[in-house]
Amino acid sequence: MDFLRAVVLGVIQGLTEFLPISSSAHLAIFPKFFGWDDPGAAYTAVIQIGTELAVVLYFWKDIWTIGSGWVRGVFSHVAREAPEWRMGWFIIIGSMPIVALGIALQDLIDREFRNLWVIGSTLVVLGIVLGIAERVGRKSRPIENLTMRHAILLGFAQAGALVPGVSRSGATISMGLFLGYERAAATRYAFLLAIPAVVGAGIFKLKDIGGENDYGVGPTIVGTVVSFVVGLAVIHWLLKYVSTRSYAPFVAYRIALGALVLTLVAAGVIGASTTVS
Repeated sequence: MDFLRAVVLGVIQGLTEFLPISSSAHLAIFPKFFGWDDPGAAYTAVIQIGTELAVVLYFWKDIWTIGSGWVRGVFSHVAREAPEWRMGWFIIIGSMPIVALGIALQDLIDREFRNLWVIGSTLVVLGIVLGIAERVGRKSRPIENLTMRHAILLGFAQAGALVPGVSRSGATISMGLFLGYERAAATRYAFLLAIPAVVGAGIFKLKDIGGENDYGVGPTIVGTVVSFVVGLAVIHWLLKYVSTRSYAPFVAYRIALGALVLTLVAAGVIGASTTVS
């Protein structure tokens, strides 16, 4: 693969990681549209590190406050009364489902889940779920009201993103809306919750870069850098957007793209398999 393709996929990753439309689905679908080889699960996991570094840079004050507050709580009973101590535990506990299931389902994630029948279907179904959540959610609860029970539910929702097409942010935001959280609060927490899982998965998959389904070390670095730059801009835009507007356009986009993928696969225009045999 040449570096131009790496740039294109980096842009796609940066644009779609934080929007509730599934970056992993787009990285599986668009190479098919362009007639390119599937970059593979390892490439997808690694270039997501770029977008998560964008999260770290954008939310560094929040991350420092939560991290330092949690560390202080380890050594001080008084510090355990602070909200940072609780938020640190919420993120740790909320990250466990996706870590455990990611390890247990690794082979399915790398192969069976990367099938356009699965991806098209999850785009449609989770688009409908997001639409329902947007419609029925009270959107009144601030993130400060987060409880351990809700953190666990949000963690299991995030774990659904192991299936391409679900969307890490989309699943977490949908659960947040169902639980009554404000759009901006649910979105912000989804970003913070994703950091341990995405960075961990990317580091874990580094060893697989260069395999027959992947695009090699050089293009992976380029794609990661591009995804970081684009992702940083998208975070800034999305947080402003959701403070005043609904997720309805993303719902419509998910359903339309999923229906298009399913139609093209059913008609034999593109193959359902995205992996190299």
